[in-house]
Amino acid sequence: MTSTINAPARGTALPESGSERNGTPGAKRFGGLDGLRALAVLGVVVYHLFPGFLPGGFIGVDVFFVISGFLITSLLMRERSATGRIDLRTFWVRRGRRLLPALVAVMLACATAAALIGGSVLTAIGRQLLGAATFSSNWLDIASDSSYFARDTPELFRNLWSLAVEEQFYVVWPALLLAIVLIRHWGVRVAIVSAIAIASAVEMAFLYAPGSDATRVYFGSDTHSFGLALGAVLALVISRIKPLNLDAGESGLQWFIRRMLPGVGVAALVALGAAAWLMHDDSGFTYQGGLALVSVLAALVIWAAVSSQSRLGRSLDAAPLRFVGTRSYGIYLWHWPVFVLVTAVVAREASPAPAWQVGLIALGITAVAALVSFRFIETPIRRLGVRGTVRHVVHRARDSRAARIAAIATLAAATLLTAGTVTAVVIAPQHTDAQDFIERGQQALTKPGHAVPGESAHPPTPRGAPDPHPVATGDQIMAIGDSVMLASAPSLQETFPGIRIDAVVSRQMRAAPSILQAAKDAGTLRKVVLIGLGTNGSISESTLDELQQIAGTDHQFVFVTVQAPRGWTDGVNAELDTFAGTHQKTVALAEWKSAITPHLDLLAEDHIHPGSRGGRIYAAAIDDALHRLAERSPVRPYTVWGDDGPRPQ
Repeated sequence: MTSTINAPARGTALPESGSERNGTPGAKRFGGLDGLRALAVLGVVVYHLFPGFLPGGFIGVDVFFVISGFLITSLLMRERSATGRIDLRTFWVRRGRRLLPALVAVMLACATAAALIGGSVLTAIGRQLLGAATFSSNWLDIASDSSYFARDTPELFRNLWSLAVEEQFYVVWPALLLAIVLIRHWGVRVAIVSAIAIASAVEMAFLYAPGSDATRVYFGSDTHSFGLALGAVLALVISRIKPLNLDAGESGLQWFIRRMLPGVGVAALVALGAAAWLMHDDSGFTYQGGLALVSVLAALVIWAAVSSQSRLGRSLDAAPLRFVGTRSYGIYLWHWPVFVLVTAVVAREASPAPAWQVGLIALGITAVAALVSFRFIETPIRRLGVRGTVRHVVHRARDSRAARIAAIATLAAATLLTAGTVTAVVIAPQHTDAQDFIERGQQALTKPGHAVPGESAHPPTPRGAPDPHPVATGDQIMAIGDSVMLASAPSLQETFPGIRIDAVVSRQMRAAPSILQAAKDAGTLRKVVLIGLGTNGSISESTLDELQQIAGTDHQFVFVTVQAPRGWTDGVNAELDTFAGTHQKTVALAEWKSAITPHLDLLAEDHIHPGSRGGRIYAAAIDDALHRLAERSPVRPYTVWGDDGPRPQ
């Protein structure tokens, strides 16, 4: 996530931003990349801190990957061109100076804050710190079944997965590049690296299972390295392009760069903005070509920005964007753990603040922390190294009483933060209470005979004497939900024997139509469809209309209102209320939010997931909705599910 690399080059030059001691003094920067980094990190921050506002903001990470692959490869190629060799030790030392100081500061400060707050923010913090320290966060998270997309069970250092992917690239790629450059034919070099990118994108698309959690393919270094490889391809291509010689004539590639590339770069930047607005983290397109397309667009923007006399590069080099871009690494590191900590504190208040206020508070703290880190930690160590910085501090402390006091205070703070981090690991719980509730629900659904067809809470009315207001029974209900419904599954099974429950963690309303269509195609769609979604993101009227169109007029819906300290939930509940009011004969609301609000102590610490007693309130709200729905409906034949399938009554 660094946009400059030092090298004795003219015009478009290289590595570490602002680091005269790590390369050739006076080295220039690649134009526009700090600005592109700023846009990328702002997209990620908005995606995390203001959920639902920029659904595709997560693509900023893929833009970072392409930038990193481009810059690191450019650095290594320039070094080999200038010296005939690649000094791996010096390269890795530079990487360490750039990445480790801010990372250590974030780990110590946020782990200590988590220890002071206590509770679920400490869950699995030992594993997370180990992953951060060894740059293996992504694989440890995959091994522990941690979900990047579980907004209801956030981990403190979840965002460090991308840093792990980059660091693994920094370890492997220089050695691989040494072998690749031995190949004399330039086209073969480009083809090999391009094949790596294509293989990674294809593997992501192949391993992704539609409708399931995408953490494995999103976190995997094997499945999510195509952006880094594409950046490397771009660096190889640019290193081959010769300056235009008017006497020798203009090649086709030079004509493209001069005439077409500026417009292509602007169009690609606009397309990236559209992707940030339109892409979703639960869409199959995202993992089956979408992120690969984003990486291609980012490469085109970079190519256009770094070209000589590029208007796009100059525009992206605007002072505010450069200011944010040079500090983007710290902003990225701090924003997520700060958000998790602020959310944990606010959730304990009797009247939690709106989600947008939580986001603004986290943004303010992030900005201050990133600025302080950049000024007093990252910059000195990047320029002087750790030992050089220590010598500088000691020298100043000898000459100034104020500097001596500051040095002692810094040492004391570092000691306290280290102790706080150790304490956090020692007192951390193994699971959050929400995870325990969810696991109990998962176990209930996996028990043999948990939804035996034919069982009913109320036996069907005998033929010839129909109940004037028949209430749907468990064997007539198909339930589609998220982790809240999953936590409530035991109570739903108890209240509605025979109910069929399809609930998974992090599911959003957009996934419901395909599930409903699959049930209809299979002939297993039941009379009443219970929908418990909206905890993980906003919903739209078009999705609700689509659900009704799929089910048809012979089916009824019960939608469960949402209780969660999230910014979109009021909008979700308003949308559900409007839809139910428009379709009163076939739609009813289960008023879960109003039912549980006086009893938030029956929820997990996150104020989202119900325990046993909360689950009974959840089931009671649904039972009430079913009775209201029955009173509105005319008497008509219905279907009971027996051992041999549907049986009309």
